[in-house]
Amino acid sequence: MSAPHLEAPLDEALGQARAVAEAVLFEGYVLYPYRASSAKNRMRWQFGVLVPPARTVGNGEHAGQRTDILLEPRSGDRLDAELRFLHVRRRTVERLEPDGSYTEVPELELPDRVLVPWDEGHEERIRLHTPLAELTGEQAHTRNVTFDLPPGTEHEPVLDGNGRTLGRLVRRRGRLSGEIRPYVEQLPGPYRLSRLTVTVRNTVDAPPPAHGGSRDDALPHSMIGAHLLLAVEGGRFLSMTDPPEWARPAVAGLRNENTWPVLAGPADREDVVLSSPIILEDHPALADESPGPLYDATEIDEILSLRTAALTDHEKREARGTDARAAEVIDLVDTMPEAVRARLHGAIRGLREVTGEEDGTAGPGGPAAPSAAPAAGPILPEGSGHPWWDPQQDPEAADAPSTVSIDGEAVGEGSRVVLAPGFRRTDAQDAFLRGCRATVEAVVADLDGEVHLAVVLDDDPGNDIRRQQGRFLYFKPDEVTPLREEEP
Repeated sequence: MSAPHLEAPLDEALGQARAVAEAVLFEGYVLYPYRASSAKNRMRWQFGVLVPPARTVGNGEHAGQRTDILLEPRSGDRLDAELRFLHVRRRTVERLEPDGSYTEVPELELPDRVLVPWDEGHEERIRLHTPLAELTGEQAHTRNVTFDLPPGTEHEPVLDGNGRTLGRLVRRRGRLSGEIRPYVEQLPGPYRLSRLTVTVRNTVDAPPPAHGGSRDDALPHSMIGAHLLLAVEGGRFLSMTDPPEWARPAVAGLRNENTWPVLAGPADREDVVLSSPIILEDHPALADESPGPLYDATEIDEILSLRTAALTDHEKREARGTDARAAEVIDLVDTMPEAVRARLHGAIRGLREVTGEEDGTAGPGGPAAPSAAPAAGPILPEGSGHPWWDPQQDPEAADAPSTVSIDGEAVGEGSRVVLAPGFRRTDAQDAFLRGCRATVEAVVADLDGEVHLAVVLDDDPGNDIRRQQGRFLYFKPDEVTPLREEEP
């Protein structure tokens, strides 16, 4: 079921949302060094994989996803939804023999590329357009959308520079069927607030493999990178991460499975949502400095571009023969102007005004002081045992006490502590350190006067190097507890 033409203002908001959705859809599609022979590219399709129901046992994948989001319909009276995913097309390479037959081969060399077997991702879009009034009560099931993509085989001839046939590419796709189920329920209370639930399921009847099978066997029948774009023009979606205070109890009761909805499009719009298998912040946007899709967000664009530029000619030929998108990356990097490459070196996302003293060290329009430890520096004093930013060598740094009181105990250099990073401001790496024992190397204060403890892990085999280089881990006093020697 296809949606009719949307009004221009909503089209613009959906355009920005689709640009981000495109990055979600192809995240990890092909990783540096962009060759099928690379070990990194032998285990693919990590996000939003919805497998056939019979293939969910034992492989850690799911057959469906559920999106819950709060909605104030206001003047909006219809829901526009778009399910997007990749459908795998398994490509093999065949060489033309003198007798006219074809033989499957591991590679086929051409002057500009080396063709190799590869799983290509073909983008699919399933659209839904329906009045909100028809998504309530028992009638809601009549607005469910089902789809069935049949299996098939396609052949593409491979020609040389003179137009002679050297071989062919054979692409095979498996059957894939699914459904989208939208439902709207008005919530009790003084506010005209509704809960929009959209479930997506893979429904293909792929039998379980006789001997357990592999994940690769299920991928041709799976939705890859599955995500939803939702829009209600004239309505308002509420943020899941920063809802109005009155809506927080309702948000706490929502259930999202294998996906996470965020407000999308321009920051002043609240009528578009992107429900993504990758957790994003509200109103995500592509960086202006990004020269184009590189498909490998585990790398920094600058480093990735420099590494790609350094590939050998043979490696670039294999990358070009691996996938058309990999070929675009190679061409993008090879033709990137120096000015564009220089933009990748860094960008300032925001500045805050600080008031300095009369000496003019910092003031309106001047450099903004770092707000998190240890962001100043690096100032490396002679000798070892110093943090990489040493407050005693920085005249602008606040004075730090030699010890801080934690649970009634004085904690300072040499104290042993147990790490207890706070969930509110902890990144994933710090979360792994919860409960680990550490030794305090220094008590430091940043330029805002915030006190931090520089520590090393007791069981880190690289402690000597960390102490020599002053490369410590930093935690606030409320993120550690003193270690009493009698504790096991």
